[in-house]
Amino acid sequence: MDQKPLKIKLSVSLDEDVVEKLRPLAQEDDRTLSSYINLVLRKHLRNLEKT
Repeated sequence: MDQKPLKIKLSVSLDEDVVEKLRPLAQEDDRTLSSYINLVLRKHLRNLEKT
């Protein structure tokens, strides 16, 4: 069975307009905002690895 990656708690400051766009997307995906941001960052990092 695969283990979930270890989570590290941290505090970040995001622009209000970014959060306003992310919040409904997270809700549509049935995720917490934190979980959705993690997903977006993970996808971005994978795309960077491809280039």
